[in-house]
Amino acid sequence: MNTDEFEDFLKALRPRLHRYCARMTGSAVNGEDVLQDTLVKALHARAQGAEVDNIEGWLFRIAHNASLDFLRQRSRNTVVPLTEDVEAAPIAETDIVAVSFQTFLRLPELQRCAVILKDVMGHSVEEIAGVAECSPAAAKSALQRGRAALRQLAQEPEDIRLPLMSDSDRRKITAYVDLFRGGDFDAIRAMLADDVKLELVNRLRLEGREKIGVYFTRYAQEAKWRFALGAVEGQPAMLVFDSNGPMERPAHFVLVGWSESRIIEIRDFLFAPYVLETIDWVRLG
Repeated sequence: MNTDEFEDFLKALRPRLHRYCARMTGSAVNGEDVLQDTLVKALHARAQGAEVDNIEGWLFRIAHNASLDFLRQRSRNTVVPLTEDVEAAPIAETDIVAVSFQTFLRLPELQRCAVILKDVMGHSVEEIAGVAECSPAAAKSALQRGRAALRQLAQEPEDIRLPLMSDSDRRKITAYVDLFRGGDFDAIRAMLADDVKLELVNRLRLEGREKIGVYFTRYAQEAKWRFALGAVEGQPAMLVFDSNGPMERPAHFVLVGWSESRIIEIRDFLFAPYVLETIDWVRLG
């Protein structure tokens, strides 16, 4: 596989890798960060001459390790010890999708990996063992225990309330959304820090007030977008709806980072539609 073919393979596999990273980390947004780290590591290894027979399995192993690194750095992983040796039936993907990411985080790492790879991604026990670098017997045991635990955890009452947004954060994102609605992009540009960073996820990164001006120009030229105040995984967000399509859920979303009254970061998920499959979002106001 030459370089162009490898990059095309990465592009095609990206949504599947994100589904895995999102559930392993408990967040669609953090899952995208881990996915980007995974792709950087894969491209670097490829440039160093790494030769792999099973490229997909190799990429999932990198994603698995990157997810664990992320969780350990954030100290977010909580394990549930299970000692019962039980046989459990597969969990339908429709049921898996309904389980919150925070519930997945309550499974031990290997159980989480096994359930996601088998019941969401469709991998075999042998492939799970390759990704997690364990024996097939350990992978099978983890799958059985994980399925049983997930069924039990999914039945527990869950507090689905999003973290409260501070008044300051709400005022800032409300002003940002109102300016977008009114097409007053000059006012938004005046709010930008000199070293503001823009990330069009899965497309490009720019830094500096002057360089990202065209970003707002292109939004101004597109009449189909409708903007709303919202929250994504508890973070203040601008939800973007496509008026030419279904308005029940956003087409994409934008996260905005602030330092006092200045915008220092914009993350726009326009070119990462796969993230919409997994986010928890709510429209506000």
